[in-house]
Amino acid sequence: MPFADDLIGDHTAKLLVNAIHAAAPEASLTLLRSAARNLAGRSLRERSDLLRDALLADLPGDYQRFAATIRAAQHGAPPFTGWLIWPVTSAVAAKAITDGGAAAFEDALALLAELTARLTSEFAIRVLLAHDLDRALKIVETWTGSPDEHVRRLASEGTRPFLPWATRVPALLERPRATLPVIGALYRDESEYVRRSVANHLNDLSRHHPDLVVETATDWLAAADENTPRLVRHALRTVLKQGHPGALALIGFAPATVQVTGPALDTTEVPSGGDLLFTATITNSGSEPATLMIDYIVHHVKANGQQTPKAFKLTTTVLAPGQSLEVSRRHSFRPITTRRYHPGVHAVELQVNGLRHGRSDFTLLPAC
Repeated sequence: MPFADDLIGDHTAKLLVNAIHAAAPEASLTLLRSAARNLAGRSLRERSDLLRDALLADLPGDYQRFAATIRAAQHGAPPFTGWLIWPVTSAVAAKAITDGGAAAFEDALALLAELTARLTSEFAIRVLLAHDLDRALKIVETWTGSPDEHVRRLASEGTRPFLPWATRVPALLERPRATLPVIGALYRDESEYVRRSVANHLNDLSRHHPDLVVETATDWLAAADENTPRLVRHALRTVLKQGHPGALALIGFAPATVQVTGPALDTTEVPSGGDLLFTATITNSGSEPATLMIDYIVHHVKANGQQTPKAFKLTTTVLAPGQSLEVSRRHSFRPITTRRYHPGVHAVELQVNGLRHGRSDFTLLPAC
């Protein structure tokens, strides 16, 4: 992931100052120039917020005047694109809320749609969604028919329940069906860029509402185009790892009669940063061919000593009656940025079509 300096650094801030100065030459932009010199040591969001607040302070007046300056900057000579757009869109949303009027609220959404192709307005729109979800969604739904794929994607991405880097919108978490009309209008979109956002949006919903997600995916597959099965599979990735029976059946992994031997471990003690090798055998003990999704679960020890499971992919296969498959995997416990490992008793088990089989304990040793 790029560093903050690479995204909103001195160069980006200077471009913003130049663009706003060209659009509003009468403004001194004292605070914006000062903020541009004080980005060091701040996180990416802190940098964006600093420039946003300076921009709002340097351009006083009502929302209409502020929005006119931003629209003028879009058509000016200095580049008005890239990461400088994040503080600009955030300022647009904040100004509209401060103004308090319905016209400002609606125009801010329109302006965010205008700006989104220049970077993305997905972070700024959260402010307006949190302020009045129903009014915002009524407008966002109209974006699903936009000829611009960036605007259509904004409709889905900006309303995701767990949009990365973005602030949470409590109403989106409390009302999981609120955004279904938006993504329901987009799941057959011609753009892969849009469809991938739709899949990620539905996957977000699956964190707390897996049954609703399976219900929605079922409806989409009943009115599918050639891209829908792939989208649905991506959207169901979390509930598939969790072994949700409805999700598994929907993509062709019905309950099967299998016998699982193992997992057998190559050791019961794994050094810190080491590897664990395990093997297992899966046999179709039923009378019909079995289509199988085979995963494995590692029960990691948390800092408080409790275990938490995490699923990892192994393979998918079709076994004839009586046929067996041996699987193996070497699982690494080398430290990574997204996961910390704690010493103690861990466990590994197999998951076949959502059902768990076998469980073998091992101890992860403390670092020397």
